[in-house]
Amino acid sequence: MSDDTIRLVTIGRILRRRWRLLTIIAVVGALVGYGTSVLFPPRYTASASVLLPGQWEERELLTQAEVATSSEVVDRAADTLGWKGVNGSELRDRVSAKATDGNIIKVSGTAETPERAQQLSDRMAQQFVAFAARIAGGNTDPEAASGPQALRKKVAETNRRITDLAKAADPGQTVESVQARTALEKLRTSLEEAMKKLEQADPANDKGGMVVMGPAARPTGEAPPTRMQLVVAGAALFFLLAVIGHLVAARGNRRLRTEAEIAAALGSVLIGTVEVPGERADRQKGHGPRAWVRRLLGVDTRWDLPTPLASGDEAGRRTRYRRVCNRLRVQLPGARRLLVVVPDGDDIARRAAGQLAAEANSDPQLRVVDVSVSRPMVPDRDTESGALVVLSAGNWTAGELGDIAEACADARHEVVGIVVAGSVRARPAHSADRFSDTATPALAARGQATGGSA
Repeated sequence: MSDDTIRLVTIGRILRRRWRLLTIIAVVGALVGYGTSVLFPPRYTASASVLLPGQWEERELLTQAEVATSSEVVDRAADTLGWKGVNGSELRDRVSAKATDGNIIKVSGTAETPERAQQLSDRMAQQFVAFAARIAGGNTDPEAASGPQALRKKVAETNRRITDLAKAADPGQTVESVQARTALEKLRTSLEEAMKKLEQADPANDKGGMVVMGPAARPTGEAPPTRMQLVVAGAALFFLLAVIGHLVAARGNRRLRTEAEIAAALGSVLIGTVEVPGERADRQKGHGPRAWVRRLLGVDTRWDLPTPLASGDEAGRRTRYRRVCNRLRVQLPGARRLLVVVPDGDDIARRAAGQLAAEANSDPQLRVVDVSVSRPMVPDRDTESGALVVLSAGNWTAGELGDIAEACADARHEVVGIVVAGSVRARPAHSADRFSDTATPALAARGQATGGSA
């Protein structure tokens, strides 16, 4: 699987064979999420809407949203609230503003209680409107706000002065008096037109007068992330990490799965493949609390092995064993005894070796030995003509098989062939005479090879 593409069938196999472990991990993640919600108290968010009359461009609305959360507005809101131990710098992380459709700025405030959240959003909206009114004319100086009004007074005073000058002029119909009165009227008209243009160009006329659209509604639920959201997120995160961990471990698995790789690691040739019936994957043996926990979690079986295929029948399986025995007789015509090496812990290979010895019927005579993979030691050569390695695919790395080959060489055994055993789902037997239960497995003298490294 290390070189295979991750497919949905792989995810399904993880869920099917590791559902107990994944369930427990998800529960642990939910508990972690619950603990996180206890450490961080719930927060509530309230929002107040401010209407901006007139025509506004999108970038101008964004600018007003930034103004609503500026330090000047936040500091003034903090002063009016008067919360103990809370200043403007602390409130900046609790307030936000965004422009919505219809020239509306929504100012939001977050606090520990619904009442405080409502107060904070109302104060922020009020201070925003007050501050916007000050800068509507382009100047933040309060005294500058009286500039347009003072200009209007000056213009009105000038108009009265023009009227006085027109009355004081020679009331006669001389050319000079008519020209003077005409010039004064033109000056009056020009001043009035200038004031009209000034009033029309004043942004305070079109974009002033912001209105708070009522008090903020008191929040009835917590602001996200809520406790339930943290619990669900924790469970989902831990579940996802567990699945990813399984995939990463499988991608890093270097156990050999193909006959060609196994033959290359042992430096020999493949004699054949045989099948061992079994309804489910072989479980790891063991006793004690750790083994009980592994069985409870369902991690005592390999999840990355494919589901065993359905077997044809007993006769077909025995035919495979007989063909392997025939190949041994053809390739080793003078061999009367062979040492069958089985990696310790490979139950499938051990059962296949016993069945192979029974089918050989002492031609050649097979002596089965279990060899420790961590510290392999093979019995010294006696009357055997070589060593036959029987193992299952997907359980051993190239280094482990290389150590077994070296152990055979140290004991003066030549690895004459390899038999790969696989597990299949056996069909219900219809007759007992298809396979003899008394088929002389005693012909295989079972040995045990353990101990130090060769």
